[in-house]
Amino acid sequence: MAAVFVTTATFQDEQQRAANVAVLPVGSFEQHGPALPLVTDTLIACLIARHIADAHALFLLPPLTISCSHEHAGFAGTVSISARTLHGTVEDIRESLRRSGISKLVLVNGHGGNYVLSNVTREANVEGSHVTLFPARDDWDAARREAGLTTTASEDMHAGELETSLLLYAHPDVIREDHRPQDHLASTRTHLLLTGMRAYTDSGVIGRPSLATPEKGEAALASLTASFAGHLRLLDRPQAGGHTPEQS
Repeated sequence: MAAVFVTTATFQDEQQRAANVAVLPVGSFEQHGPALPLVTDTLIACLIARHIADAHALFLLPPLTISCSHEHAGFAGTVSISARTLHGTVEDIRESLRRSGISKLVLVNGHGGNYVLSNVTREANVEGSHVTLFPARDDWDAARREAGLTTTASEDMHAGELETSLLLYAHPDVIREDHRPQDHLASTRTHLLLTGMRAYTDSGVIGRPSLATPEKGEAALASLTASFAGHLRLLDRPQAGGHTPEQS
């Protein structure tokens, strides 16, 4: 069985922590080929979220486990919610946090199809720094370089070298032994939003999981944990124009 990947903190733990920044992992429940589980994105989002929360004494929330996976429709096991539902859920969580005195939120997104989280983040930051979306593209690019990954982000879109490496490092028990022969490349995906993943892969994999190692996963996670410090510095800066968190 995989290790527990949700917070087990008590209210007394959080009372003592007294954090002003909460961390929300956002995963998905979608196909990841024959070798990786449907909860892959949730496991990865929780892994990153726990590491950055522990490193900076932040308030770790339980994950959102179903999100916008519509491009994976047609593969057994995939479940989605609408973009407007995800948007509304995040805003409801932010409002609840504000009532508890927590004015800042980190969205740790484990699923590339959650485009709406970029809109949520930008809207929240019109009058001050309230939400950061992590990891950003540059954070992922740095993690790939520092981990020595062979594939590019475009080549390694789904269930490939990076995701498999992170799970080999943190949750090897959830990976099937047959992950190595699952390589499939489809670098040109011009009509993905129109056709979905089915037009580009029969297995659900786009990438090279055969190249994955736990060492690459460990190095990628270390890089992401380090790069988060820049996000936190900006999130903690004083509000522009004299706004306080309560006025946002």
